[in-house]
Amino acid sequence: MLRLACSTALLFVFRLLLGLPWLQVVAACLIFFFGTGGWTSFRVFVKTIGRDLHAAGVLLKVKLNVKIFAETVQKYGDKTALIFEGTGEKWSFRELDDYSNRVANLLYQRGFREGDVVALFMENRSQYVGLWLGMAKIGVEAALINFNLRLEALVHCVNISGSKAVIFGSDNPPQRGFTDRLFYIYTSGTTGMPKAAIVVHSRYYRMAALVYYGFGMRSEDVLYDCLPLYHSAGNIVGVGQCLIHGMTVVIKKKFSASKFWDDCIKYNCTIVQYIGEICRYLLNQPVRHTEQQHRVRMALGNGLRQSIWEEFMQRFNVPQIAEFYGATECNCSLGNFNNKTGACGFNSRILPYVYPIRLVRVDEETMELIRGPDGVCIPCGPGEPGQLVGRIKQNDPLRRFDGYVNETATNKKIAHSVFKKETVPTCDVLVMDECGYMYFRDRTGDTFRWKGENVSTTEVEGTLSRLLDMKDVVVYGVEVPGVEGKAGMAAVADPENSTDLEKFSRDLEKALPVYARPVFLRFLPEVNKTGTFKFQKTEMRREGFDPSLVSDRLYFLDCSKGSYVPLDAELHRSIVSGKQKL
Repeated sequence: MLRLACSTALLFVFRLLLGLPWLQVVAACLIFFFGTGGWTSFRVFVKTIGRDLHAAGVLLKVKLNVKIFAETVQKYGDKTALIFEGTGEKWSFRELDDYSNRVANLLYQRGFREGDVVALFMENRSQYVGLWLGMAKIGVEAALINFNLRLEALVHCVNISGSKAVIFGSDNPPQRGFTDRLFYIYTSGTTGMPKAAIVVHSRYYRMAALVYYGFGMRSEDVLYDCLPLYHSAGNIVGVGQCLIHGMTVVIKKKFSASKFWDDCIKYNCTIVQYIGEICRYLLNQPVRHTEQQHRVRMALGNGLRQSIWEEFMQRFNVPQIAEFYGATECNCSLGNFNNKTGACGFNSRILPYVYPIRLVRVDEETMELIRGPDGVCIPCGPGEPGQLVGRIKQNDPLRRFDGYVNETATNKKIAHSVFKKETVPTCDVLVMDECGYMYFRDRTGDTFRWKGENVSTTEVEGTLSRLLDMKDVVVYGVEVPGVEGKAGMAAVADPENSTDLEKFSRDLEKALPVYARPVFLRFLPEVNKTGTFKFQKTEMRREGFDPSLVSDRLYFLDCSKGSYVPLDAELHRSIVSGKQKL
């Protein structure tokens, strides 16, 4: 009786929402209901059908509505395209197009041809966009180099891109191909030298279009872009709204927490971009009356911690958090289209195969995919963390994978026979709830196991930062000889030595379970970050808690005292020898 009632209700939902003929509706409902788990599946269906239909429409628009910049110029002409905050200079779409044409003509006259690579090494400004756009018009590939790089790292990035001044190709400028290489974007280098990820034209379009349609943006919006243009968030997700959808974009030379909201008011911004720790830096600013006098209706980005999600919305009066997930080089993109707190996106539980991505079980210590007796990977259920993978289909702009300039690095990224077909894993572990919403679990290699429990560094970092008045905090696991697992260690940026350790210990005891509390503390003037505000942990993890290697102040959580004590050479020897209880 219960299944019959549910089936009847489902029938009306299909009829009202989709407008299908009754015969098709009845058949679809019966197939769906009897082929699934009854009431549980019905409840998930009702809660997610609106979201999933919206997502299906977004994917359809991205596939069918393939615009190019020339159409945008023709449509928007004299409308302001870019505003450079540094000088207040404004460029219309026509002026941007003219500038890029002059760049293309100059490069062609100097002998550059399709397939040549030119390294672009400069700070944010309107010309940055015009330069790589002009290169693209004659098929020259731009290598977008982090302007903060120096010495070996700079030489490395230029060398691996193959940047050169060699003349080759046809006599006439080629047409822009949708699958041709557009430019290279370098990974942040949090675990070594950066790798050059290939961005083709279709990839650029897809990344920009997914967020535009998914989050309900409009061409009349004004977007505030304070992110570096040598990364995908600033140059594709941000500037892409200008080039593809006719939106005005305000380019900030460099992020400033103190001027953020003043800039938004000055330029009438309706959308702001964030990444990594930007939202926390804004919350750490003194309260000002101007922070709610803006017109911002949406914050667009990724990496907003769940612990400060609602606080950010309420304090700054931003009604929508447009959180998305995606790596520059991968083909797995997600979007939190309906403002679900803490989620970075979702996948349909009703029709999961429409968008071929999955969470699969993974060994969180080694990051090796776990396979079943048949040799293929095991899908994760709700609440079970796993690695996100996406099926590769090179003739589909939504599914293609172009990898890196270095072929060896590309091959390492690809996993085979995951679901009997080739897939590409991302660098991150996510977890899914009953309705298919996905939540960021951790960056690969950051999760560690201690006292028989898995510790999420992201969650612990968020908690510690809140307890320490929004200071920069980096959490990682360190090896202790003779001890199973890795002990938690937190590096805290505290240049003024203002941390009250006794109060911190008391607060920590209330906020975190025993296994998640850092065993070691390291206080340092500042924490090294990448250009997109990701913490660089590799060197700190290598140095561990050895006072002979670390000149910063070190502390150890003495369980017998319930507080942190200074960690000197003698105590270090006692810990390493096993005399000191952890």
